[in-house]
Amino acid sequence: MNIPLTTAVLILLSGAMLLARIFWDSIHSRLKFSLISASLALVLIQVFFAASKWGTTSDRLNVFINWLAVAAYELLVLLFTRLSPRWLTYFSATILLIPVFGASIMLPLAELFDPSSYKTVPIGNNLFYEVKPWGNPGSGNKGADLIVSYRPPIAPFLRHKVRIIPFNDRECNSNAAIAIPFPATKTVLGRCPRWPSESEGTVDKLFPLS
Repeated sequence: MNIPLTTAVLILLSGAMLLARIFWDSIHSRLKFSLISASLALVLIQVFFAASKWGTTSDRLNVFINWLAVAAYELLVLLFTRLSPRWLTYFSATILLIPVFGASIMLPLAELFDPSSYKTVPIGNNLFYEVKPWGNPGSGNKGADLIVSYRPPIAPFLRHKVRIIPFNDRECNSNAAIAIPFPATKTVLGRCPRWPSESEGTVDKLFPLS
């Protein structure tokens, strides 16, 4: 998952935001306004993407926007420490910055350094799916997520994740999973073939398209 590289880049990024806070008084007022406005916009965009499950069709662009949002969040929090009383704002900023280095933030950011590319497969009705492997190096547990998304005709550069179907390598060959939509019932079937060493068949999981 490139966690060491992600951690190193995140530390450097945090250092850059800290330098911006230290030399904030020497920055031109127009640039200050632009940085604050852009930071607020980036944080709001990322919050919207995360809450609504919307995003662009480019996984790397989504992760890059996430990185920008994290940098913007750090800058806003660090600028908050310029307010009084300093002891309270510094303490609050520390609490607010700790989650940035948590797994829920680090793991998505690490995808920027993933050299793999994932093929999207159209399945009709403006739907498509992709298979994204995952793994837990500590336990040896591996599998893949079958991600079914909707691409609006008027904005084909956007996507809405309508269903994520997880498969574990212990139950089937997760990398060979496919999605079969049933528009009439507004459901989607995730089908994963069993390993050749097992009896023939598939592991099927039916979910609503929502």
